[in-house]
Amino acid sequence: MYRRREPVPFAFVAEADRFRSNVTPPPPERASMSQIAGRWLLGLTIVAALVGSLVVGMPSLSIDHSTSQTQQSQASQRH
Repeated sequence: MYRRREPVPFAFVAEADRFRSNVTPPPPERASMSQIAGRWLLGLTIVAALVGSLVVGMPSLSIDHSTSQTQQSQASQRH
């Protein structure tokens, strides 16, 4: 890869990662009780939806052995 030999026009950009500020950022705001309750309610709703979809979907995921045995026995009685 070709490398340029002239200096970078904006050298302060290259040195920006080494700069340390002496100004501390303001502390984060504390969440109010309604915000905390809303987050808990949202999380509980998501978990309940996942559990509900699993409960509703379980019958379709299970294999029904009695239906296949009944069909096989009826087929063997016909022959």
